[in-house]
Amino acid sequence: MTPEGAAGGARLKRSLTYWDLVLYGLAYIAPFAPLGTLGFVYSESNGLIVLAYLLGGICMYFTAQSYAIMTEALPTAGSVYGFARHSLGAFPGFIAGWMILLDYLLIPAFVYVLIAVALETLLPGIDRGVWIVLLVAVTTGVNWFGITVTSRANFVSVALQVIILVGFVGLCVLALYAGKGNGALTLRPVFDVRAFDAGKIFSATSICIMSFLGFDAVSTLAEEVEGGDRRVVGRAIIAVLVLSAVFFVGLTWVLGNLMPGIAIKDPSAAIYELADWATGPWTALVLAWAYAAIVGLSNALPMQVGVARVVFAMGRDRQLPGVLARIHPRYHTPYVGMVFTAILSLAVALFMKNRLDDLASIVNFGALSGFLFLHVSVLARFGIGLHSRAWAAHWAVPLFGIVVVLAVFSGMSALAVKVGAAWLAAGLLYGTVLETKRRQELHVPL
Repeated sequence: MTPEGAAGGARLKRSLTYWDLVLYGLAYIAPFAPLGTLGFVYSESNGLIVLAYLLGGICMYFTAQSYAIMTEALPTAGSVYGFARHSLGAFPGFIAGWMILLDYLLIPAFVYVLIAVALETLLPGIDRGVWIVLLVAVTTGVNWFGITVTSRANFVSVALQVIILVGFVGLCVLALYAGKGNGALTLRPVFDVRAFDAGKIFSATSICIMSFLGFDAVSTLAEEVEGGDRRVVGRAIIAVLVLSAVFFVGLTWVLGNLMPGIAIKDPSAAIYELADWATGPWTALVLAWAYAAIVGLSNALPMQVGVARVVFAMGRDRQLPGVLARIHPRYHTPYVGMVFTAILSLAVALFMKNRLDDLASIVNFGALSGFLFLHVSVLARFGIGLHSRAWAAHWAVPLFGIVVVLAVFSGMSALAVKVGAAWLAAGLLYGTVLETKRRQELHVPL
C-alpha cells in the first residue's frame, strides 16, 4: 500500500484475493520464525516450550479477532493508530501508533541479528557485526531502487520453508526414536508439573510472541482487496494466525523433545547446535543457508520497506521532521526515511547483537502495547459506545485479550520494561507538543 494512497490522495487498485492476503501474512511471519528464538524460549519456559507457544497463540487469537472486528468496521484505517484514533480520540490514537512504532522500528534489527547468527554458523571466523553491516548495506541498496513483493514470491518463500522444515522434523523424529532427547514424542514440552513456573512461562511467552508478529500486517492491505469485501481481511488474519500456531506447536513439540539431550552453548544459535547433534552437520548448514537466503530475502527487505514507509508518512504528516518525507526523483522511494531507519537498525543490531532475547522482548513490548490499544478500541467503540449485545465479539474477546496481554507483559525482561516505559514517556511528551501545535489529528499508515 503506498503512503499516498493511505493518506487518501490516490485510490489503490483492488486486486488482492483472500489467498493473496494469507500468503502475504505467512511470508511476513515466516514458518522458520520459532527457530531463531528456540534456545531462549526453551530455557525461559523450563522446557515447556509448547505451552509457551500455545499461550502465545491464544494471546494472538484474541488480538486477531479484534483486528478482524475493527478491519470490517474501518477498512480504510488498516492500523492500530487508525482504530484507536476513531474509537478513543486523536491523542490516544497517536500514543497507540507511537507504541507500535517501537515494534516497526526495531524488528528489522532483530531480523538482521538472526540472519547474522545463521551466517556466523556457516563462516564462524567472521564476526556477527560484519554480517550485520553487510546485510544493512545490501537491503538498503536493493530497496533504494524499489522492490515489489508479489503473491507468487510469497508462495515460493512459504513453500520452500515448509518443505525444508517438514524434512528436518522428519529427521528429528527419527533421531528421537533412535534414543536421542526424550527418546519419543512425549508430552513433557507441553506440561510437566515439576517444571511449571507461571512467571517463567509468561516470560517465555513474551519472547515467543515475536514468532507470531506479522499477521497484523495483513490489515494494512484492506484498501486493496478485490471487490472491497470487508470480511475478507478479517478472515485472512484469522487463517494466518491459526495456520501459524498449528505449525509452530507441531514444530516445537518435536524440537522440545530433542532439547533435553544437548547442552546449548549459544542460545541464539541453539537450532544449529541441535541440528548438528541430532541429525548431522549438513542439516545445520541447510537450515543456516535457508535462514540467510530465503528468510533473509523474504523478511528483511519488506520489513525495511515497511518501517521506511511509516517514518515517511509521519514526516509527510509533520509528526516527524519533514525531510523524512522526501521521495527520490528517479526511483520514487522514500530514500531519506530509508537511510534514517537503516542507520537506526544498524546501530541497534550492532549494540544488541549478543542480546537477541532482550531485543525480542523490546520489539514485543511495542507490539503488545499496540495490541492493548486495539482491544480497548473494540471495547470502547462497540461494547461501551454502541451498547452492543454481541457479548462474545464485542465484550469477551477484547476483555480476555486485555487480560492475556497484561499477563504476558508481566513476564517481560527488565530491560524491555525500562526501554518501553522510556519510549512511552517520550511519546506522551512529544504527543503533547504536537497537540499544542494542533498537529495531532493526522493519518499514519502503520
